[in-house]
Amino acid sequence: MGHGLVTEIAICIIAAWIVAVLSQVARQPLLLAYLVAGFAIGPHGFKWITDVHDIATISEIGLSLLLFMIGLEIDLKKMLSAGRVITVTATVQILGCFFLGLLVFGLCGPARSWLEAFYLGAAAAMSSTIIIVKILYDKRELETLAGRITLGVLVLQDIAIILFLAIQPNLKNPAISLLLLAFGKVILLVAAAYAVSRFVLPPIFKLVARLPELVLVGALAWCFAMAGFAGWLGLSTAMGALIAGVMISTFPYTLDVAAKVTSLRDFFVTLFFVSLGMAIPLPTWGCLLWTIFFCLFLVGSRLATIFPILYSMRQGYRVSLLPAVNLCQMSELSLVLLALGHASGDVSEDTVGIAAFSFAFLAVGSTYAILKNDLLLRKAAPWFNKLDLHDLDQTAFITANGEKSKRICLLGFSWTASSLIEEIQREQPALLAEITVVDFNPLVHERLRQRGVRAVYGDITQRDVLLHAGLAESEIVICSLPNTVLRGANNLKMLRQVRELNPAAHIVVHAELLSDIAALYEAGASYVSVPRLLEAADLLNAIEAAEKKLLEEKRATQSERLEARSEVIP
Repeated sequence: MGHGLVTEIAICIIAAWIVAVLSQVARQPLLLAYLVAGFAIGPHGFKWITDVHDIATISEIGLSLLLFMIGLEIDLKKMLSAGRVITVTATVQILGCFFLGLLVFGLCGPARSWLEAFYLGAAAAMSSTIIIVKILYDKRELETLAGRITLGVLVLQDIAIILFLAIQPNLKNPAISLLLLAFGKVILLVAAAYAVSRFVLPPIFKLVARLPELVLVGALAWCFAMAGFAGWLGLSTAMGALIAGVMISTFPYTLDVAAKVTSLRDFFVTLFFVSLGMAIPLPTWGCLLWTIFFCLFLVGSRLATIFPILYSMRQGYRVSLLPAVNLCQMSELSLVLLALGHASGDVSEDTVGIAAFSFAFLAVGSTYAILKNDLLLRKAAPWFNKLDLHDLDQTAFITANGEKSKRICLLGFSWTASSLIEEIQREQPALLAEITVVDFNPLVHERLRQRGVRAVYGDITQRDVLLHAGLAESEIVICSLPNTVLRGANNLKMLRQVRELNPAAHIVVHAELLSDIAALYEAGASYVSVPRLLEAADLLNAIEAAEKKLLEEKRATQSERLEARSEVIP
């Protein structure tokens, strides 16, 4: 059925919107909805659109905008300052998954050539930043140790994608001279981008900063100029857009540009993934079997390349397992890489279809796995113990019988507890020797021991851990974690368990909702901390100071307090 371009775009957007609404009701990823919509209206579905070239051309704009936005969000300082644990883990994961994929797919299929296996290995090595970050953010786990390791691996995967995009146009003729020429072109592209973003763009953006629409147009011009320059050099235009975003990611206008480009990007990205869905063939039994094979390989390769490395670096089985679970899906950029390979004739349509189905299955499965990762950990713990794998060397944290119990017990360690320890060290340093902290972050343990604070490794929701920590003999027990951070428990359940183990202790717990306070007191809380009231009072003081033109003095006072602070969690 032939249509004009505008009509085809309308069909794509309407179909994408309808399926996306249904996916939101079913709580499934939007990208999955766009792929389904594209498949439904494309040549393998209802055949409402049979000639996808016009849509594909427009969708390339969406790809450039997508990578430009990803570039804007890449923090080069974080990349360069990635810790040893993250750097080693990411390197082993990326290279390990890639070479395993190259070997397995090259020998066993579904790749029809080693070149196609190369693409599949690269696709299998990448995880979805969009899906992972959103779920971990919703779960409040981005700032946990496992969350930071996961995010660090994702950042280094972005670098790997840049390198892959650099060599992708020359994969058919992988001569050393051509690869060196390709890297030379990449160096030229990066050097030109850096020079312009360092010396030319800042004064121009400063000149037009009072006209936000010119800032937006300038950023888009920069994006497509670099994409065009990359294309002129014979490199991927997507790579040029990515580097363009990275080079201006530190500009003060970045947040404003990102906010304005988002809606424009979403429109074109929707078309990109809808057009990608149109290329998905009708599933056959063979396709579904290869999809299951690909999914099993990806999950197995993540566990094989992440868990042993983290465990060997003394992170314990909890911190070793959770990043592996978090990263068990395929990146949306993997679909982009395979689409580029299909466009250049390196990847077959069947392989693109297998990857698309794998992306869909893994997106759904890994979402539930991340949401239930604590349950998975509890189920796996007995097996780890049988294999003589321990959650860190607990003998280093759980003291032998006969040690004098500490008077104060802190259950869980986050920002509030970190600030409390700092205040105690400043005002009553002798009190540090009377404190026990129960938490499962090994970095926190090391820093607490340096301050003379006893740290017990374990999950505060587990009764045995609390008994080992000496909670039954503590005089004061404090839980400063909000319910949104506690996993498999809440402050009310924690309070009841602590009160059962120690009827005489003074117990302080946290409340986010005012309606929870009465129930906590009724259950035996000695005091309920409500941080929102303290924050509200501070904001009111800020308003009063602003009205009296005293905000500078208030800020100076705050700076004085912060100047010499050196908290466990900065």
